[in-house]
Amino acid sequence: MVDDFEPVYLAALRGGWLEARVAEALRQLEECHVCPRHCGGNRLREAAGTCRTGRFAAVASAFPHHGEEDCLRGSSGSGTIFFSQCNLRCAFCQNWDISQATAGHEADASAIAAIMLALQARGCHNINLVTPSHVVPQVVEAIAAAARAGLRLPIVYNTGGYDSVASLRLLDGLVDIYMPDFKCWRPETGRHLMATEDYAERAREAIAEMHHQVGVLVVGRDGLARRGVLLRHLVMPGQTDEASAIFEWVVREISPDTVVNVMAQYRPECRVGESESGRALFAEIDRRPTHAEVAAVLAAAHAAGLWRFA
Repeated sequence: MVDDFEPVYLAALRGGWLEARVAEALRQLEECHVCPRHCGGNRLREAAGTCRTGRFAAVASAFPHHGEEDCLRGSSGSGTIFFSQCNLRCAFCQNWDISQATAGHEADASAIAAIMLALQARGCHNINLVTPSHVVPQVVEAIAAAARAGLRLPIVYNTGGYDSVASLRLLDGLVDIYMPDFKCWRPETGRHLMATEDYAERAREAIAEMHHQVGVLVVGRDGLARRGVLLRHLVMPGQTDEASAIFEWVVREISPDTVVNVMAQYRPECRVGESESGRALFAEIDRRPTHAEVAAVLAAAHAAGLWRFA
């Protein structure tokens, strides 16, 4: 546990290298390889690629979130900023009206920085950037602007796990807490449910980079997260074996001290339950996980050697 804390971006501010990092990040938009889809569009000129996002990020909502993990929400909430147009297209997404639709409004760096400062003024314990994988350059730019204007809260990077290592390296020294999902293990599951066969491979690379930057999760005596990785896994119907493979990899390749949140709140959403040509889509996950499945996933986490749970 730690008592004294300052966010890592303050060292960047004092070191005078924020502007160079911003310039480096924005260059990634010229021929976009910001996320693993490598669409290659010039996002400085148009809203290109899977994310359909151009020069500026689209902010869907921002508010003190009291539904996050205890170590993030504390007593005053986690200051969440939801970005629209996620780079994943999960068939089961529970936030599909934000992540897969044109929601919210475009915001430049100064506007996003103002949102961060307003959340800080409301007493939030951190700034929680939700689905930021496709807007890393804009996030770097906004953190720099907010730091110069007086932001002093830790930054949480809250991602579906489909991240580019090159983009994550742009965030090194700027993000305090990484909170990735690790959704599935098999390539065929990623292809079927998320339209990306390399999801698990990219998630492994990304989580390893996140851990390299910030290590295992450290909390203060007040129970609030200060720095590190907090891994999420959503229990899905019929996928206990994939969860087991994920946990074994985490212990073997990352650390048995990794904090994991095994989430049981899956419900059929988005395209699950729709029909096409008289055939039900994603019928295998058109139900909630059973209590036995949730218990089996938790048992698999313990059996792998994990012991810290959010």
